[in-house]
Amino acid sequence: MVDDMKKIGLIAGGGQLPLEFVKRAKSRGEKIIVFALQGMALSDIEKEADKVYWLRIGQYAKFAFLLVKEKVRHLAMLGKVNKNVLYREEYEMEAKNSLDKLKTKKDYSILREVTRHLSKIGVEVIDPAKYLEHLIPQKGVLSHVSPSESIKKDIEFGYSAAKQLADMDIGQTVIVKDKTIVAVEAMEGTDAVIERANEIAGRGCVMVKVSRTNQDPRWDVPTVGPDTMKKLVENKFSALALEHAKMFLIDKAEMVDIADGNGIVLQVI
Repeated sequence: MVDDMKKIGLIAGGGQLPLEFVKRAKSRGEKIIVFALQGMALSDIEKEADKVYWLRIGQYAKFAFLLVKEKVRHLAMLGKVNKNVLYREEYEMEAKNSLDKLKTKKDYSILREVTRHLSKIGVEVIDPAKYLEHLIPQKGVLSHVSPSESIKKDIEFGYSAAKQLADMDIGQTVIVKDKTIVAVEAMEGTDAVIERANEIAGRGCVMVKVSRTNQDPRWDVPTVGPDTMKKLVENKFSALALEHAKMFLIDKAEMVDIADGNGIVLQVI
C-alpha cells in the first residue's frame, strides 16, 4: 500500500511541463495521480502517471470526489490552460456560482478561489518547483549570438513594460521593436501574439517574457520551450529574453540549437 504522504495529485494542462513533473516525482518514489484537462493535456501523460482521470475544466464535483477517493492530500497545478474556457466551458453549479461571485475573472482571483475550495476538503496546493529546479535558467546569454546595442535597448524597454503588464494580471509577454511596444499578450496566448507582432512590424521583433512581481509558484510559473522558439523563427524574430530565476525553460539545449541555427538571441535577464 502506498503511503498517502507519497501520493501527489497533478492538474495537468497543456505542454511538456506536466510530463516532466511526473517523471521527476516518480523518480523520488512518489505515486502520481493526474487529473488531465481534456483538449489541453498531452495523451503521453498516460504513459508516465500511475493513474489518469480525464476531466473537463468545469467538472468540479467529480474532481473533488476523485481527490477524496484517491486520498490525495497534496496537489500541483502545471501546464497551459486556455483562458477562453472561462467563456466557452459549461460549469457545474457549484463551480459556476463560485466564479459568478468573483469581483474579477483575473487568473489569481480564480486560482485563489480554487485553492480555497480545495482546502475545505483537506487538499493543499503545493509549489512544484522543488521537482523542477533543473528547468530554472540562470542569468546570461545562452545563445552564441550576442545581443546588439539595439536589441539590448529593446530588451530593457520591454522588460519594464512586461512587468507592468504582468502585475496587472493581463499577460506576461510583450513584443518590442525599435523601443516601441508592438503587441502585448492577453487571453489569446503567446503563439497568437507572436504572429500578430510579425503581421504588424515584420522582421526583427524582440519577445520579452517575465513573471509577476508577487508570483505565486503554486499556481503559475511562466514556461518557455522549443515550440515557442520555432514560432519565433517562423515569424522572423531577432531575440527572446526571459526573466531569470522565475520561469521554467523546457529542453534548453534544443532551444539554444534552434536559436544558434537561426541567428536569434536567447538571453536570461
